[in-house]
Amino acid sequence: MAVISVQGRDLIVEMEGMDKLWALKSKLTIPLAHVRGATVDPGILGEPKGIRASGTHVPGVITAGTFHRDGEKVFWAVHDALKAVVVELTDERYTRLVVEVDDPRAAVALVEQATSR
Repeated sequence: MAVISVQGRDLIVEMEGMDKLWALKSKLTIPLAHVRGATVDPGILGEPKGIRASGTHVPGVITAGTFHRDGEKVFWAVHDALKAVVVELTDERYTRLVVEVDDPRAAVALVEQATSR
């Protein structure tokens, strides 16, 4: 699972527990100016992931790490599709972050509020 927070002018996404190992990342820091928005998307796990660059993919269990598809680089850290949040980025290493959070609607509201300032 991930924890999304805002610190100053940055969006912080921190992996918790074993997800640090599965995703091969513990923390992502993204300038809020590069965040286009966020959505709750429980259907995202059904989409093709592309080629796994580093990380873990066990269908129906976990998708974590960096995946390349159609010229995009996407970071995944999801076990439970019902808790998936998609954060759209611009001018960043990743095009999207797809992460599982404890409260998806609250995470989206936090991102939307922070980017509307």
